[in-house]
Amino acid sequence: MRAEDSHDFISFRDPDENRTWLFDATFLRSSWLCIFGRGCQGIYTTPTPELSQGCCSMGAWFTDEEDVAKVERHAALLTDDNWQFRKKAGTKIWRQRGDDQTSRLVDDACIFLNRPDFKRGAGCALHLGALDAGERPLEWKPNVCWQLPLRLEEDTDGHGHITSVLREWKRRDWGDGGAEFAWWCTDSPLAFVGGEPVYESLKDEIIEMIGNKAYALLVEQLNRPQPLPHPALRKRDKARRSRIPVTPVQG
Repeated sequence: MRAEDSHDFISFRDPDENRTWLFDATFLRSSWLCIFGRGCQGIYTTPTPELSQGCCSMGAWFTDEEDVAKVERHAALLTDDNWQFRKKAGTKIWRQRGDDQTSRLVDDACIFLNRPDFKRGAGCALHLGALDAGERPLEWKPNVCWQLPLRLEEDTDGHGHITSVLREWKRRDWGDGGAEFAWWCTDSPLAFVGGEPVYESLKDEIIEMIGNKAYALLVEQLNRPQPLPHPALRKRDKARRSRIPVTPVQG
């Protein structure tokens, strides 16, 4: 009997570093796709697809001062054409929340989130600005924003050996509030509608997180046969089977 949230993981030793890589193969092989503005229910306690806020309602948590500086540098390049709230931003795009720095909020969502009534539609101003400049959005956006729904965790043991784990972002990774979300995209089959596996659709993001060498080794392992389907899809398929009447076998 398999646990409901079971995932296959792939692990291998880095040939050039004192490191072991561990990858959530089930998620990386899955068809997950960001459906912002196309059915995403948001992260409030009730579904709010009409707001087109995705996971931007609470603002972005910056990872460090370098992350803040990167976003400040690129925010200065945005214009009224790609940033709805540029005039409200002033010179400070972040706020202090306890020990953390997060992006400021405007009208109860991230200051960089253009709303549905914006002339160029809803979405991240930094993402749009990067595309307008012919650059990759991951070079402009806060780290957490371009990495989601991927999460990289690293642990160093007493002998200096590093274990790096790349997996899907779970509700628990949001802290206590994650359990209160009415909907989270990696839990729902609604978001598993991509035309290619995650390790291909998010290739640039994964390489940025782990490097070209580890990515090549990962792809080699992911192409092994008989993958385990994602739990959200297993739940969907189980529900479908339960609605199909079973015809008794005639003896």
